[in-house]
Amino acid sequence: MNNFLKWIKKIHIWFQERRRHLKQSWNRTLGPIWHRFQITRWIIVVLLGLFFVISVTGTFEAKTTDVSNLKTRLKSTTEIYDASGNKAGSLAGGKGTYVSYKNISPNITTAVLSTEDRNFYHEYGFSIVGLTRAALKIIWHKITFTSTGALSGGSTITQQLVKNAFLTQNQNLTRKIRELFLSVQVENVYSKNDILTMYLNNAYFGEGVWGVQDASQKYFGINASQLNAQQGAMLAGMLQSPNGYDPLEHPDAAKNRRDQVLQNMVNNKKMEQTLASNLMQTAIGADDYQVTSTNYEYPYYFDSVIDEAINKYHLKEQDIMQNGYKIYTNMNQDDQTNLQNDYLNSYLNPIGEGSQAATVILNAQNGGVRAVIGGRGEHQFRGFNRATQMKRQPGSTIKPIVDYAPALSRGYSYDSMLPNREMTFGTNKYAPHNASDITTEDVPMYQALEKSYNIPAVWLSEKIGIDASYNAGIKAGLPLTKSDKNYAMTIGGLSKGVSPLQLAQAYTSFANGGNMSDAHFITKIEDASGRVLVDTVKPKQTRLWSSKVTNEMTSMLMGVYTNGTGASADPSGYQVAGKTGTTEFSSKTDSGNTTNEATDSWAVAYTPDIVNVTWTGNDDGSVIPSSLSQTTGPLMKRSLEQVIPNTAQTAFKVKSIRTQIANNSLNFDDTNSQISDNINGITDNIASGLKDTGETIKKGAETVWNGLRNNLGF
Repeated sequence: MNNFLKWIKKIHIWFQERRRHLKQSWNRTLGPIWHRFQITRWIIVVLLGLFFVISVTGTFEAKTTDVSNLKTRLKSTTEIYDASGNKAGSLAGGKGTYVSYKNISPNITTAVLSTEDRNFYHEYGFSIVGLTRAALKIIWHKITFTSTGALSGGSTITQQLVKNAFLTQNQNLTRKIRELFLSVQVENVYSKNDILTMYLNNAYFGEGVWGVQDASQKYFGINASQLNAQQGAMLAGMLQSPNGYDPLEHPDAAKNRRDQVLQNMVNNKKMEQTLASNLMQTAIGADDYQVTSTNYEYPYYFDSVIDEAINKYHLKEQDIMQNGYKIYTNMNQDDQTNLQNDYLNSYLNPIGEGSQAATVILNAQNGGVRAVIGGRGEHQFRGFNRATQMKRQPGSTIKPIVDYAPALSRGYSYDSMLPNREMTFGTNKYAPHNASDITTEDVPMYQALEKSYNIPAVWLSEKIGIDASYNAGIKAGLPLTKSDKNYAMTIGGLSKGVSPLQLAQAYTSFANGGNMSDAHFITKIEDASGRVLVDTVKPKQTRLWSSKVTNEMTSMLMGVYTNGTGASADPSGYQVAGKTGTTEFSSKTDSGNTTNEATDSWAVAYTPDIVNVTWTGNDDGSVIPSSLSQTTGPLMKRSLEQVIPNTAQTAFKVKSIRTQIANNSLNFDDTNSQISDNINGITDNIASGLKDTGETIKKGAETVWNGLRNNLGF
């Protein structure tokens, strides 16, 4: 013992010596400078200034952030409405079934308070002890280089609520300061029970479940008001790490965490040790119960709405999912439902299992998306949407946009004769081929379009200039690059490709009298208080073609579905115009024969009311049949026969070229017949007139002769 005391005394003397030495060094070096420039006072001024800036900034943040509607936001789900103003569904992400404080069992509220924030009812939004502990923790991590500097820990329940409702999950000093001041503001507006209720209804409990009510249903098959002590403790324990303490995936970890929460309740004098020990001996008791939610009934459409709200209107996903917005869209629920059912019908997928497809149906007049499907198979939330995000080669569907319509604008017409023999173009001797290497004598434009011949299309582009074709594609909203300014572009060979949505938007120009309408999903967004955030009642339109060009283009495109490549998708009883396209190539079989195959199959069809674009193929670009009837045809035909009756069924203003030609021929025959009848009539009239004249002359002569004879006495 004496030795220990001597050791302590030596350490004390050593520290005293070090202190005296440091003081002497200070007085000889930095001390005079420190006192001369009053550095201590400057440090105090800087700290006070920093405190002032933080206080002003934090107060401004708190006062300018509207927390008065927080409860309304958390109770309300973001709802999506269709074009008729009817509710189509809701976005339930980050939000479960909201229940009131009286419908939450005290067994879970007690467990949560004992574990997450014991002084909740005695503090004003933040904890000095907690903040000090968090600050010391970050200092320690800085000294020991065991942390990146994130400020963690020390958050009250109010702070956690504020973080989830208003802030990001980034752990840094700025966010922590904002969190503190907003917490004080929330405490000014809401009662403690309201704050605890909002927190439990907004908390994540793993397995995609949000809120205490849905968590109780998910793991125990009961309501939140029925939770017993050990069930409440298990759910309270999950708040720290919902995935790590998931009772379905990690039952042992969930049980250990539950037992720790039970012990916390004992330490907080909310439960007797005997009862807690007995409960710790029980099994976890959780199971996988089904929580029914049918709010996300139109997944690809809702995904697209979220994407547009984020990318076009710069809203945050967290706000969209949690703030109780009302989002009004162009959706037609009948069209969307029919389309989703069509994609489940194996008969409409002749390529076979594993292949993919995408469809978008637009309102031809304003570009509003009526329905959209982004793929076959299981849907992933905000996953890859082939209708809006995919880029594939458009094949011949690009020809009306970059070849034929620009040519009509420059004086060509439907009956202009175009060469259809093998030839080369440009300085690089580009040599396009028709499908199956077919060549013919010169063909009129409408036949070249119906049969989707490549050579006439490239020839037209050369005559009007490749710049004219390229600029037409750019103006039509196609994602062309400078590397696409070549003859391959004129028949669909692009560097990146197009999406079905972009192609459908371009074709609205033909369906809408020459005006292209911007494709869009959303018409209006309101927040939980009814304030309008977005209003697109008048979507943007761009004039691409004259009415004359549009009418002539449409009259030719009608023949594609009656006499051309789209015949297998021609809807029974309805008239459409449009174009098909394939990314086609020829290959040799083992026997030496040539076979045609493709990697992409497109069908575009429109009426004055809608534009439907459907693509089929394989994600990996592997080959599919080149025939429309073996790829896109059945799906396009069925969807057209479903959507057209659901529209105004506005008639085209023009007739198809073939009908016009037939009528002109009939009129010519009628005209010839009429001319013949007229000539015969004129001849008869002349003969009759001559006969009458002869009779008159004869009678006159007889009268004169009789007079002379009488006078002369004959």
